Amino acid sequence: MPAPDRETIWIIGASDGIGAALARGFAMRGARLILSARSADRLDDLVREIGTDPHIALPLDVSDRASLEQAVAAVSDMGPVDRVIHMAAAYDPGRIDEIDAKTAARIVSINLTGSFHISQLAPRVLRQGGQLAMCGSIAGYFGLPQGQIYSATKAGVINLVESLKVELQGRIDVRLISPGFVDTRLTQRNDFDMPALITPELAAREIIHGLNRRKFEVHFPRRLTLALKLLRALPYWAALPLTQRLVR
Repeated sequence: MPAPDRETIWIIGASDGIGAALARGFAMRGARLILSARSADRLDDLVREIGTDPHIALPLDVSDRASLEQAVAAVSDMGPVDRVIHMAAAYDPGRIDEIDAKTAARIVSINLTGSFHISQLAPRVLRQGGQLAMCGSIAGYFGLPQGQIYSATKAGVINLVESLKVELQGRIDVRLISPGFVDTRLTQRNDFDMPALITPELAAREIIHGLNRRKFEVHFPRRLTLALKLLRALPYWAALPLTQRLVR
């Protein structure tokens, strides 16, 4: 059994990228981890890497409500969870006329509908005052070219988490994670230079530090996020010409 003061953290989307780096970071800090993603093999490899005791691999598909409900039931049997961190996402860059409709539907199902499922089901396993952290993106701050479906879903996630913050106030500590460009297998599909690109390990350190503070949003790297927050604050007559330059 874990020590009484050891945190129990459920990371969803833990098989790769930022999620896997978070698992390694929290494991080094002594947390008990429940690691979820669709890829059972990658989860098993990660659990073996960080140490099988007391960590658990629990495969699931966030776009499949039944799969997630089964996972929630399994986690409930393990006792209250201190944090649920939802990082699972799908991404396919391209202009709007290049995106396959089935691929777009899949991105919506994983990124937005999956986040909705998590927002409904995760509170069932969290202790009173536990933390629910959902991953948006700086791509959701403003409609940026060549990422329309991904950007739109992340804008929806940001809106969802903002409303959850109010609805669950006093019961659940709701947080929003807004990463910039992180060097993962998803962003490696981009065919443009990504400004302020950072490693998953640095992203994980930023997230862990931010979640241990009191601010609602954890956003990084700030030299990029603050510029995009300014873009979002501008009126359309000023903001849209700036984004037009990104197309060129």
